[in-house]
Amino acid sequence: MRKSKNPNIPSSIQIDGVFQNIEDTPQLSKDGSYTKILKESFKRPKEANPSVEIPHVFTNLQSLRAEKPTFVWFGHSSYLLSCKGFNLLMDPVFSGSASPFSFMIKAYKGADVYKAEDMPNIDLHLQSHNHYDHLDKDSVQKLTYKTSTYVVPEKVDEDLKRWGVSPEKITVLDWGETIHVSKDVKITATPARHFSGRGLKRNTSLWASYVLEFYGMKIFIGGDSGFGNHFKTIADEFAPFDIAILECGQYGKYWPYIHTQPEETLQVAEILKAEVLIPVHHSKFTLANHPWNESLNRLTTAGETSQVKIVTPKIGEVVTLKEDFPYEKWWN
Repeated sequence: MRKSKNPNIPSSIQIDGVFQNIEDTPQLSKDGSYTKILKESFKRPKEANPSVEIPHVFTNLQSLRAEKPTFVWFGHSSYLLSCKGFNLLMDPVFSGSASPFSFMIKAYKGADVYKAEDMPNIDLHLQSHNHYDHLDKDSVQKLTYKTSTYVVPEKVDEDLKRWGVSPEKITVLDWGETIHVSKDVKITATPARHFSGRGLKRNTSLWASYVLEFYGMKIFIGGDSGFGNHFKTIADEFAPFDIAILECGQYGKYWPYIHTQPEETLQVAEILKAEVLIPVHHSKFTLANHPWNESLNRLTTAGETSQVKIVTPKIGEVVTLKEDFPYEKWWN
């Protein structure tokens, strides 16, 4: 696949092999420290985890035949976009854990029902960055045989190749680079305000959001990102959007620059001139101290005075985009 560069979207910057954000982005607030975060994690309120099974629908994805752009969410930031036999899988994590250790950061009951084996053949695996809650070694290895193409940010290909993915299957994008996967699928990598790392390594690979043109629809895939001026840059070039799929959860007072608060998630959708917002990055893992369903309550409350439609499907629910949007507050 031949790449082109959009001159209006800044390229990434590296200093001594370390990728940088466009804006100054401390990982912690001035009053934050890893010691404080550790102490708070031991005092995490019980509401940070659900007391009941997460509502879900089990869909036979092998027999899914979508003639219009269709979305199926698997909890947190993993989801399938499907149309006319083309399947795009985003940030698949199906091992039941968002950690290098299987006994840590376990998926909630009900949010763990989909496995790698349930996935259909994948035409495109699209990856936002390499954190454990987004890039799962076990899932990648189990899906390699049924995945045709991978599109990943700079240097994330090194993780995939270590796990046995053929280099010929992988396309690497920098911010501002565009590829045509097919006549109906076009992807442009765009900036995000975040970081990367597995183990002790930080920022030796890139993180990204994406503008996806998918069977006549323009979709913004936010990945993980704190609020920042890059959203205005993206909007100036690409807005309006039919759909914005944005993170909404796992925020904390000590890391305000690398994740959005729920009200900021709505603000991003408004900046992007998105008709519809689908919130993700919630309801599967506990990575912060807020009540597990707080993010959706705050977002939908803020959205009562917004023109943006906030769509909240259950895990596994098949959503035909722009046609049959679910608004049920299942998390309550």
